[in-house]
Amino acid sequence: MIEIKDLRKSFESKVVLDGVDLTIEKGKITVIIGRSGEGKSVLIKHIIGLLRPDSGKIMLDDVEITALKEREFNGMRKRFGMLFQGAALFDSMTVSENVGFPLVEHTDLNEEDVLKIVKEKLRRVGLEGVEDLMPAELSGGMKKRVGLARAIVMDPEIVLFDEPTAGLDPIMSDSIGDLVLETQRALQTTYIVITHDITLTYKIADKIAMLHEGRIIEQGSVEEMKANRNPIVRQFLEGRAQGPIKVY
Repeated sequence: MIEIKDLRKSFESKVVLDGVDLTIEKGKITVIIGRSGEGKSVLIKHIIGLLRPDSGKIMLDDVEITALKEREFNGMRKRFGMLFQGAALFDSMTVSENVGFPLVEHTDLNEEDVLKIVKEKLRRVGLEGVEDLMPAELSGGMKKRVGLARAIVMDPEIVLFDEPTAGLDPIMSDSIGDLVLETQRALQTTYIVITHDITLTYKIADKIAMLHEGRIIEQGSVEEMKANRNPIVRQFLEGRAQGPIKVY
């Protein structure tokens, strides 16, 4: 579904992406791992058109989305959903208003139909009867679930997750992992997850790709990556300070 070819991006003198090559398979969960600051968030911002590359391209089906003008990409964005790190809910809106926001902005549905869809998506993520609560009344895990409900409210083909377990305890993180698997299997949607949570990665990934120094250095299934002998991959997956990755 998505093919990234020789993608490069620098900010002034700092090279962030240095020739990224990666294929995202349709209907699968691809997890992109790597240390903080390695460019994972920059990469997904290119996929959804928030950033433009210095060179290289991203193909979505047969369309080179990196060549689209802003107006053209606005229509393409409707194919994407996004769960931001921290959920990024609007503090002044209720749960129902947060989840229904994309429908209000991008469709002509009436209020009754919007509310019906909102309730169905909240049920899908394991939340019922919370429509009138404010974000401040939600736990961290509930905020993530509401964020996911908003991400899937328009039935996108592709959903991107930016550190979905950031700030959560291990039990809640495992619950979010279950939720990712359950919704992906039910919806058969293409999921792209960026994280440095290895437990989550092993739980949900169909494919793992490691981003290091601006490039995808290794990729494969969970079993293949567990067996990978690249010392950089081994150090990261095992969470060791000692190894070729320098700790500053």
